[in-house]
Amino acid sequence: MQQEQADHSWFGPSALETSLIQPVDDQEDFKRLWQAFMTARLVLGLVLAALQWVLHAIGAVQSQTLAAVCTAYFVGTLVTRVHLRPRPLGQAFSPYWGVLIGVDVLAFGALQWLNGSNLNYTPLFALPVLLASILGSLRLALGTAAGITMLLLGGAVWNQFHSQQDNPGPYVQAALSGVGYFAIAFLANQLATRMALEGRKARQSQLAANIQREVNELVIEAFPEGVMIVDQFGIVRAANPAARGMLGHHYALHTALFDLKTEPAWRALFQLTRLSVGSGQNQEAELTIHTEGAGPLKVLARTRLAAPMGIGEDSLCVLFLQDQRQAEARLRTEKLASMGRMSTAVAHEIRNPLAAIAQANALLEEDLQDPKQLRLTQMVSQNAKRLEKIVDDILNVARARETSNTGAEALHGLGELVHSMAQDWAAPRGQAGLIHFDIDPAPRSARFDADQLRQVLVNLLDNALRYASKTLDAIQVAVRYTEEHALVSVWSDGARMDQTVERHLFEPFFSSESRSSGLGLYISRELCERHGATLTYQRSTRICNKQLVEGNEFTVTLLSRPSAHPTEPGTPTPWQASLY
Repeated sequence: MQQEQADHSWFGPSALETSLIQPVDDQEDFKRLWQAFMTARLVLGLVLAALQWVLHAIGAVQSQTLAAVCTAYFVGTLVTRVHLRPRPLGQAFSPYWGVLIGVDVLAFGALQWLNGSNLNYTPLFALPVLLASILGSLRLALGTAAGITMLLLGGAVWNQFHSQQDNPGPYVQAALSGVGYFAIAFLANQLATRMALEGRKARQSQLAANIQREVNELVIEAFPEGVMIVDQFGIVRAANPAARGMLGHHYALHTALFDLKTEPAWRALFQLTRLSVGSGQNQEAELTIHTEGAGPLKVLARTRLAAPMGIGEDSLCVLFLQDQRQAEARLRTEKLASMGRMSTAVAHEIRNPLAAIAQANALLEEDLQDPKQLRLTQMVSQNAKRLEKIVDDILNVARARETSNTGAEALHGLGELVHSMAQDWAAPRGQAGLIHFDIDPAPRSARFDADQLRQVLVNLLDNALRYASKTLDAIQVAVRYTEEHALVSVWSDGARMDQTVERHLFEPFFSSESRSSGLGLYISRELCERHGATLTYQRSTRICNKQLVEGNEFTVTLLSRPSAHPTEPGTPTPWQASLY
């Protein structure tokens, strides 16, 4: 049964099962108690032996038997302390009970018998009673108390028989001592049992608290929002990776504790935590953090007051940081999802009238002779086909249907085609002077739809133009080949992206700009995957304006092979001539 529970536990075998805790912790507690009793017996034996020999030396006691008994008892306690191993006394009398408790009872009884009425050794019987009560069972403890009581009553009868006096005092003394031993046995056993149970519960609670703490730490470490614990002086006591990434500074990334007052970009966070601690109320505000090596980051900061970490310390402030771009992306996702459902419905409604328009135009074209009117019908036909393609694309996206690349054409002369597409993009924008081409003139081809490759290239160039500088060679387009692949890359000298932006770079509806829909790179990657290609991002260095500059590079990797229509030998390609 316990094995079934362990198999269904999140943490494997349950750490809270008593059967798993008792063999380790309870044995350690029993061992400590056993050693304490053995030490007490040893000290008592030493005191008794020293006392008897001192009394014998000064002549207060003439009998050497008492000193011999005490010495023998001391030697016995020393041997048991050194050689015996701790183990429970069990439920009944046994040889192990005789070695530990029986020796004590006999030794103390002999002292009481031999000493007569000079000294009273009966209080010493409390030690074996306690030993049996705590290290054994209640039955064994009561049996030990009963044996000691019978021994005391037997001694009283013997003394009464030899004295030939009718004195009930020894009987009463023995009876009262026996009642006391029975009370000690019962109470000590109950207290020991209660303390053992409380100790076991305390260990279980501590183990459960440790497990909960470890789980909380794992959850906080993986929490997408930033979490920091800040004191009243602005010292960050703890922070999860998301919070350190938002702060961005190397202090926050590589040090356990850091101060929010050290960086001007963190001052707003410090003021918010100070206001929350000073007013005793939770605060919430939208702040902008200017991270190192990246643009400004808008965050929603929320504070919650926590208990102090130590006695005498002020309350701590838990600071939650939420990247606003993620919230905006979720909002855009919901809006665009609604628009997508509406556009799907509209596409279904457009398809039938569009087919009727195309059919009517074809019938009308058969009866026309005027070139001007034929030109108009051709325009209607071209735009009808374009609308039909748009409707099909919307329906394909709505159905989440993978588009096969069997209909994709083989692009012959890939380098020349990429150069032409880039020039067509740059000419109307007046950016031809910014682009530098590095294209391998090898006659290679790739399987990719030409219009969709143009769309991917235009998206990458638009993205590069948005963040590139206006210097010479700020944007570079390259085409390189390996044995099986063609690599089309677009590089720009833009600044390093924020880690949060880079992590969600190819996700839909995520953008570092509020006016952007965040679909460009997502659509580009989807188009590449439909044709068996890949789209990747990396930081790389290129020679820009005669200097080695680090920038952002997007690379499309296509399946390639030698072109079936190679360029004529000696024919210059348009990118081989210098543009500058």
